[in-house]
Amino acid sequence: MREITDILISGGGVAGLTAAAAFGTQGFRVIVVDPTPPVTQEADAGADLRTTAFLQPSIAVLQAAGLWSRLEPFAAPLWTMRIIDAGGASPEPRLIKDFRADEISDQPFGWNLPNWLLRREMVARLAELPNVSFRPGVATTGLVTRDAEAIVTLTGGTRVSARLAIAADGRASTLRTAAGIPVRTLTYGQKALAFAVTHPLPHQNVSAEVHRSGGPFTLVPLPDRAGMPASAVVWMERGPEIARLAALPAEAFEAEMTTRSAGILGPLTLASRRTVWPIITQVAAKMSGQRLALMAEAAHVMPPIGAQGLNMSLADLSALLDLAVAHPADLGSPAMLTAYHRQRHLEIEARLAGIDLLNRASMQGAPLLRNARAAALNALYALEPVRKTLMKAGLGVR
Repeated sequence: MREITDILISGGGVAGLTAAAAFGTQGFRVIVVDPTPPVTQEADAGADLRTTAFLQPSIAVLQAAGLWSRLEPFAAPLWTMRIIDAGGASPEPRLIKDFRADEISDQPFGWNLPNWLLRREMVARLAELPNVSFRPGVATTGLVTRDAEAIVTLTGGTRVSARLAIAADGRASTLRTAAGIPVRTLTYGQKALAFAVTHPLPHQNVSAEVHRSGGPFTLVPLPDRAGMPASAVVWMERGPEIARLAALPAEAFEAEMTTRSAGILGPLTLASRRTVWPIITQVAAKMSGQRLALMAEAAHVMPPIGAQGLNMSLADLSALLDLAVAHPADLGSPAMLTAYHRQRHLEIEARLAGIDLLNRASMQGAPLLRNARAAALNALYALEPVRKTLMKAGLGVR
């Protein structure tokens, strides 16, 4: 059996679902598949407890996909990015620097939402689009490309002929592997714990990164939970330390996370289960192949610093969507995919290098290196033009 469509998207994560909604809203016929049905409730097994901060440039993509009106009511605005150095003899703030959105814009830096909620709203949006077929529980198993089409084989034996195949199927992408596109991978010996907390002090829409050693401890604002201020936490550390922390009883874990947070929001109370995620940097040698485009973690993976990961994925989508809408007859053509690679690859390499440098600096545990990190932060922050340039670069705007 062979089906025909304009676009086949492999991967039903946040990036793949957004791509399906965006191309579907523009009138393209889309099939999107994922082997794992999306978990759309926080308490359900397998729920992704991480959060995503959509930076300013990503909102236009979500609007074009018909998603932002669904997501905005649940979003917590991020008006301030606070960097805290707690690298002294004890885990207490010794240097605090605020990067404020109102220095460069009348909008927040971004808006934060839980990943499980994103999936819920995105699946609901796809159900509104008659030209989009979402098939959870279906995986891609093979890819053959020709000048005029990509033929994608799905579990169950179905074959789909598409003018363009999009690999949004993660760091171990089946389509990327089938196309023979190699990747370069860096490991850090790190993992991350992701969970939600409540706390007595209001976050005041401030996203805070607390640096000491092993990686940043990041608190990102969430809407209140049961009348208490709430935040999402990503705690990066060396792998063995993450394993120890993940196994602690809740009371002992709360004591350790409150200490590691430098107490900036008061005692932290665990408000969800803990999930563990590996930390790597990975980049594909090319963003495209014959009738194939790579996006999101199929193309690039990075440590969760500065809210860059999914926002870079949506920048991939924005570039693809603009090219497709401008010349719909050329969908999946060599000219379109060459233009896509040129638009995205150099920027991705530059951002990966920057995030890699920041992560390595955040891991430093030796006192002299921690002091050097604090001095560099102080110097960069003190120069207003440099500070504003760094903020704009983080947002991906000029």
